[in-house]
Amino acid sequence: MSTPLAAFGPGILIAQRTDITIPSPINIGFAQEFSIEVAGTTKSLYGQKQYPLVGARGTMKATGKFKAATLSGLAWNVLMYGQASLSTASVLAWNVDSTFSSSTTSSAVSVGSSLTFETDLGVRYSTTNLPLQRVSTGNESSGKYSITNTNTYNFSQVDSITGAAGGTNFKITYTATTGTGQILAVTNQLIGTTPTFQLDYYTNLNQPTSKPFIVRVFECIGAKHMMQFKLEDFMIPEFDFDLFATAADQVFNCYYPEVS
Repeated sequence: MSTPLAAFGPGILIAQRTDITIPSPINIGFAQEFSIEVAGTTKSLYGQKQYPLVGARGTMKATGKFKAATLSGLAWNVLMYGQASLSTASVLAWNVDSTFSSSTTSSAVSVGSSLTFETDLGVRYSTTNLPLQRVSTGNESSGKYSITNTNTYNFSQVDSITGAAGGTNFKITYTATTGTGQILAVTNQLIGTTPTFQLDYYTNLNQPTSKPFIVRVFECIGAKHMMQFKLEDFMIPEFDFDLFATAADQVFNCYYPEVS
């Protein structure tokens, strides 16, 4: 008795754009889940009895979704955003609650000389964790600070002369640009701008011999992208997509390794 064909696990999922001349196939980031749902509208014609005399199916709608294990800017761009390109440039580095001290002789604190300061993300007192308010230069007072020369934080004399060590400790959170990484810059495009992509799916259950199952979805558009972050868990990117027919009326093919 031959072993029935079965599929197990999420398999491999490759996407590539269909709306550009030379697409680059990209793994969506190690598939965790992959599903396709096909649904049609139906209409029934009734006579005098309970069950319909005839039924007919009208339009069809095919949708799908998948989850990925890892993060890929290239995949996200193919699947949803369709930006012209991803830039390779300096990326943001967060500095969270870096501790600095003002003194009785200076109310200014420099967060670094060699870094490229990018954005202030807030200041708190180290002892109380109470936040300070940012104001324009020259308007510093107790609980208020300003920024000059891009990376110099200015505090009031009141804050500078207090504290057990003759000054006040602050927790400063800020960003700087550093290193080289990849940036997916999502821009506001015209309505109707719709990147399209093909999906190729592969799975193989070797029981007792290799029996791969393959699906090719010819044309898709991204419908939803979700990032969910929660305590004690990984962020699993999730995508919903819609299927539509090609000019040759192709929707998707399923490839079976044997005649069933």
